Amino acid sequence: MTHDRPLVVVNDETLVDEILRLAAAVGCTVQRAPDLVAARPHWARAPLVLIDEQTLGGELPARPGILLVTKGPPALETWQRVFEAGVEKVVSLPDGEPVLVSTLADIAEGPGMPGGLVVGVVGGRGGAGASVLAAAIGLVACRQGDALLIDCDPLGGGVDLLLGAEGSEGLRWPGILVGGGRISLPRLAEALPALRHRGGRLPFVSCAREGDGPSGKAIASVVEAGRRAGHTVICDLPRHLGPEAEVVLERADLAVLVVPAEVRACAAARRVAAKMAERTGRIGLVVRGPAPGGLCPEHAAQAVGAPLLTSMAPERQLDRALESGQFEPRPRGPLDKAARLVLAEARAGLQMSQAAVEERV
Repeated sequence: MTHDRPLVVVNDETLVDEILRLAAAVGCTVQRAPDLVAARPHWARAPLVLIDEQTLGGELPARPGILLVTKGPPALETWQRVFEAGVEKVVSLPDGEPVLVSTLADIAEGPGMPGGLVVGVVGGRGGAGASVLAAAIGLVACRQGDALLIDCDPLGGGVDLLLGAEGSEGLRWPGILVGGGRISLPRLAEALPALRHRGGRLPFVSCAREGDGPSGKAIASVVEAGRRAGHTVICDLPRHLGPEAEVVLERADLAVLVVPAEVRACAAARRVAAKMAERTGRIGLVVRGPAPGGLCPEHAAQAVGAPLLTSMAPERQLDRALESGQFEPRPRGPLDKAARLVLAEARAGLQMSQAAVEERV
């Protein structure tokens, strides 16, 4: 229906082109009117009205949600007319482009969907199995609802290779032009590869074997888009915890640290846990077997200094499956059980946080 689309009453063709470009970038379809007379049938019912300074000079019918778009900062006399006309917001391009993108994206996507969840997974040492656990969590999550797996480690070899989906068509990080700011997940998801799994579908954003890895701003944009869309977003994070990992930890409902049941691995993981704690207080430890020296999970958690989520026995034939590109954790096997527990813990923590906010309100 036309009244569900923003109404553009702009005469400056340069501004019109910019508005249409930004609207297309977030999947927002607009309707245009050449003047206020032609706009009258849609004026009251459109979710947003965009005008320029020429339109501002006319008689604007009163309504909320009028946005003035200008080229450069408005003149003083323009501000005076803004207040008189009841304009709600002024956006000056190009500096105000992020504001306009965010406003249009809000309309395109509608209100945020409930259920959005962010889980970050970090290895306590190299080869700890963080990528494998992140992928397993993604597979469980996609069977339970909408999910998105994000590869944040450009030196990890690519999560598409781990999933056995390196031949799947779709963009990897080097081809995703996201510099930061608001993006639309439905638009992005159309370009992403996805893995079909037991009736579910897991779209993923993978690093490539060549090219640049993602920036922290790009990762933050994709994570936020997934959460707004109500997805469970699982992020495979690098151990060095640079900006790419920090933006996820700051947003994570649960940050999972994976450590083998080995004394030296726990010593390394303790330093990683301390760095994680600088960005989030929601850390849980997964201890992975075997334990060559008999180190029990509880003692490993004490050594690392992080609360124990669960321990995980070795997954039979996992290495062979990964080498052959057939990553398929056994139903009710160690990986599947650990992934289910991590998701349950993350959701329980999110519910407790939301309840605490509601009590304060």
